[in-house]
Amino acid sequence: MLTINNRDKIEWHEGMTVKDVLNEMGYTYVLITVTVNGVLVPDEAYRTHLVPDNADVNVFHLAHGG
Repeated sequence: MLTINNRDKIEWHEGMTVKDVLNEMGYTYVLITVTVNGVLVPDEAYRTHLVPDNADVNVFHLAHGG
């Protein structure tokens, strides 16, 4: 089981990546930042960075304006 943004829970599966988590949660924002257990994951690693079971994942979508 994974905890997303300190509130949502999703089922974990073997080989789950950050990209899998984003897909499961329906996050499609272009500017997104992800941490797994407090460690920043570079966006180029989303498809390969494995998320361990019981991880705490935080997803932030960045907004800009003026």
